[in-house]
Amino acid sequence: MQDGAPIIRTAREAFHRALVGSVLTLSSGIPTNADKSSKASRAIAGGIFELLGNEEEKERLAGQASGKAFEDIVVAFLRQTFPHLAHLRPGKWEIAKPTGAGGIAQFEQYQHLIALDQAAKKDHELAAALGRDYLIRPDVVITPAPEPDSFINGNQPVVDATVSKYTRLRSSNDGKPILHASVSCKWTIRSDRAQNARTEAHNLIRNRKGNLPHIVVVTGEPLPSRLAAIALGTGDVDCVYHFALPELIATVASLEYEDSIELVQMMVDGKRLKDISGLPLDLAV
Repeated sequence: MQDGAPIIRTAREAFHRALVGSVLTLSSGIPTNADKSSKASRAIAGGIFELLGNEEEKERLAGQASGKAFEDIVVAFLRQTFPHLAHLRPGKWEIAKPTGAGGIAQFEQYQHLIALDQAAKKDHELAAALGRDYLIRPDVVITPAPEPDSFINGNQPVVDATVSKYTRLRSSNDGKPILHASVSCKWTIRSDRAQNARTEAHNLIRNRKGNLPHIVVVTGEPLPSRLAAIALGTGDVDCVYHFALPELIATVASLEYEDSIELVQMMVDGKRLKDISGLPLDLAV
């Protein structure tokens, strides 16, 4: 790290270096986040690619491999930034891709879904009515570690055995981890997958018992109209974070795509689209 260089700026640069040459490459002269069938997508993706730095052509990763690699790079970015905000958001935080078969049911706000799932397995009519969408698995999660009473009472007596018996923040209560944030990683947004993030968000909202986690989307999609399919509107996703928003804005301006310029500006002004560099600070709120 450069002396005096802001942590988030340094992490953003590392984030892009990790993307370029792996997930983000040239395939037949076209960036791998572009839709080959869309002239605008190819042009915008190409402009962003040039601003991030050219690389030699490499074989395009398969769709699923690209998605997993993008998730890993997002995890690395958050691990490089969010822990440095402890003065704003104290605690011991885990940033990871969730494991296990329970999906969101492994977290405090959603543990009741285990009983629901078990009941559905015994009742076919109930299973048909419920479907299986409620057991979603987020791409990346952020969870706070519970604290021992010795730490909670470190400055003055706060709790004892007679109070606060059910709060998850106390490790003595032996509950499930709290889901602080669910990060949906969509390297690209195609028409057949555009609403997946909204569906996941709706399930997180309506199935919770307790506080609602942050629900955000991180994407490398270059086409503003497809970004708008997720970003516009309120009530489900907190915000969409673009992997290179300043570069996107500069590219659509240089291409003089008036509709795209206006659409991007509307999403930015409406606080529906932000750069990846804003994500760690927003998660500290």
